[in-house]
Amino acid sequence: MSRSVAIVGAGASGLCAARYFKEAGFAVTVFEIGSKVGGLWCFENDNGLSAAYRTLHINTAKSLTNFKDFKFPPSTQHFPDHRDMYAYFERFVDHFDLRSLIRFNTRVMSVHPANPVPRQRSAWIVETEHGKSETFDAVVVASGHLSSPLHSEKYRAFGGEYLHSHDYRRPENFLGKRVCVVGAGNSGLDIAADLASVNPRTVIVARSGVLIVPKLIFGRPFTDMTAWLAHPLIPQWINRKITRALIYLIHGPMERLGFQTRQGRAHTMSNATIVQHIAYRRAEVKNGIESIQGRRITFADGTAEEFDTLIAATGYKVELPFLSEDILPVRNNVVELYNRMIHPDWPGLYFMGLLNVNGAANQAYEQQAPWLVAIESGEAALPSHTEMREAIARKTAWVERYYPATPRHTIEEEPVPYFRELAASLRAARQRARRAKSG
Repeated sequence: MSRSVAIVGAGASGLCAARYFKEAGFAVTVFEIGSKVGGLWCFENDNGLSAAYRTLHINTAKSLTNFKDFKFPPSTQHFPDHRDMYAYFERFVDHFDLRSLIRFNTRVMSVHPANPVPRQRSAWIVETEHGKSETFDAVVVASGHLSSPLHSEKYRAFGGEYLHSHDYRRPENFLGKRVCVVGAGNSGLDIAADLASVNPRTVIVARSGVLIVPKLIFGRPFTDMTAWLAHPLIPQWINRKITRALIYLIHGPMERLGFQTRQGRAHTMSNATIVQHIAYRRAEVKNGIESIQGRRITFADGTAEEFDTLIAATGYKVELPFLSEDILPVRNNVVELYNRMIHPDWPGLYFMGLLNVNGAANQAYEQQAPWLVAIESGEAALPSHTEMREAIARKTAWVERYYPATPRHTIEEEPVPYFRELAASLRAARQRARRAKSG
């Protein structure tokens, strides 16, 4: 096969895509801004986009985090840290002979079709900061969605030290300070847990209900103990019910810790120590901020106090600066893609990793990459433009029905239903291609 594909980003999803397209015989070129692989898992990555902090560990156990045919070394801890993850991707690149495919220190400035007519197949032009312009048969955007911090002017008005969680690196930088962490996502809880034992005051502002999954149960990773619930014969409602019951037995009700009652579904959090910090009153939960005056923060419960630092763990914006609004408009963090990967209007333009999966991200990438290879190789054929748009509308309605109207949940996916959806749609796509060839 002589077809060419450009991949933007040498993080986890980009490397996974490179591996599968290379094995299928495509001519692969990977464009990476910095000099390292691994994306956000490279601590202090010189691409300037990583939000990794010194104490960062993966939220899913190594048995779920690794790719199915490329395991972590046996000595790796249950929950790999950023060092383990970076070493893992370095080994991955060498094992699958991908390094020669990567253009390091090469920022992509523009990706656009050679023939800018929607719904018509076209070659794709990739322009880089070095002034080069190259043409490819297809482009896979794998630049991630955790590099452009989402700020709120309300919190930026704080009169003391302000930073987004994206810029947090080490707990010792805040030793002895009174810190308010706004946001109870995984990063916010990790940072609060980091600071709770070294600071005189740590407050977590949780604007909605949360569900905190323990890391270990009976000395084993919680996700190892519940992996059997992902069996195809077990309905998802039973899966969720049993998981919630186990969490309740270990942590008790979230309301007892000070969190609001969770309404509907939400992205599940995973943390090993924050529950104990709250129980020991090293950290306290507040349910919202009423106002900020200088360093003084008034909370929704009417209490007020002064802080030295406010850390906004307020999420990220989906930004793809190398794609024009004419190609892919992003409105309120909503990206309209079929199966979270395919732009219905622009054949040959694909996306990987542009989702917020409630589980191990590498598992999702391992499902997405073969799907794209099958389409580009002609082994599978996409449905009609109308069918893809209808599927996108159904996905949007599903998110709106079950999840809060927040930026992080616009690209939310639950692993088991999503993987089943990909498998079913790929079977249909292969049948469609066979019918087209035989007809």
